[in-house]
Amino acid sequence: MPTENSFSGFVSLACHDLRTPLATVSGFAHTLQRIDGLGEPAGRYVEMIQAASEQIAELLEELGLVARLEAGKYAPSLVEADTLELARSAASRLGEKAGAAGSGAAVRIDRDAVERGLAGLALCALRHGALERVELTADGPSVWIEPVIPSAAPIVLGDDLKDLPAAAARRVVEALGGALELEGDRLRVRLPT
Repeated sequence: MPTENSFSGFVSLACHDLRTPLATVSGFAHTLQRIDGLGEPAGRYVEMIQAASEQIAELLEELGLVARLEAGKYAPSLVEADTLELARSAASRLGEKAGAAGSGAAVRIDRDAVERGLAGLALCALRHGALERVELTADGPSVWIEPVIPSAAPIVLGDDLKDLPAAAARRVVEALGGALELEGDRLRVRLPT
């Protein structure tokens, strides 16, 4: 945990301190989900609380990651991964809203951060493009995400800061030596080999 009085240090501290109350909320939601006969609409509300607490945990993870990147304290755990497996894992996080295909290749990356990043970029394209579905296609050491409509492109690229997971994904990919490139209505996420 950063000890300096920098902005990134305060962000890291906030992310760390917010995890405890979030774990309490999540724990009680899990406990309530196991109660038989909870009934409706209470059961649905508990599911919504659990889903929201998971989303907050993911956003805190991304915010903490960006703070480490900004402070120069990002120490990626590099492993070899296949881009088709990464595309499939990222698409599975979005359920029926995303598909994955293609021909993968080996890349050397921080697997968790890149997988979350690909899912975040795809979700950003969905949300800000008002789309029903996106496709992730492995193409050697790259993963293509499509479609990306023109009005959503600056947000997906992380140039217009309106989506934390997409902005974090760009910073992680670049920190690892990769790049995001928009070609027409397709986003190419080039990963390091």
